[in-house]
Amino acid sequence: MRQIHPSAYVAPNAVIDGDVTIGAETVVSYGAVLVADGGRIVIGHNTVVMEQAVIRSSAHHDCVIGHHVMVGPHTHLAGCTVGDECFIATGASVFNGASLGKLSEVRINGVVHLRTRLPENSTVPIGWIAVGDPAQLFSPDRHDEIWAVQQQLDFPRNVFGVSRGGSSTDSPVKQITGKYGRYLLRTRNRRDD
Repeated sequence: MRQIHPSAYVAPNAVIDGDVTIGAETVVSYGAVLVADGGRIVIGHNTVVMEQAVIRSSAHHDCVIGHHVMVGPHTHLAGCTVGDECFIATGASVFNGASLGKLSEVRINGVVHLRTRLPENSTVPIGWIAVGDPAQLFSPDRHDEIWAVQQQLDFPRNVFGVSRGGSSTDSPVKQITGKYGRYLLRTRNRRDD
């Protein structure tokens, strides 16, 4: 069910699909895409979603964005919780099950990985990666250390229900695209009925 407060502004070419709630005086700018796939998207009041931002929920993770949040252009937020007064800069990504505490910043091209928890007033530096609960911060050149934490978070299983090293003869990517593609087609067909 779509609920857009009358004082909110949604640009004419923004895409709003599924169970999306947008609060008072919030702006969703040109080319932004908000897709609720099985879960809800809830955006508080006085929030700005800039050009080309992509916000998604999933069957397992709602996407909840607080009040007075700046979501920069070309960002990607998937099934996460963003506290009040957060700043998410251009090109940043926040993944499923992640949580940003109030007044946190994810700077340009920063990443907050799956199931990662940032406490209040945290900062992810430009291009850095936050991983784990509690969050650990890594520069992008520290791949092996990032992977040591990230591997335990099991992205394929937690987001798509697919085992990275399971008994299937199909690769995890083949399993994910098949399973997720069928889900999206069923969801779209139900919406079109």
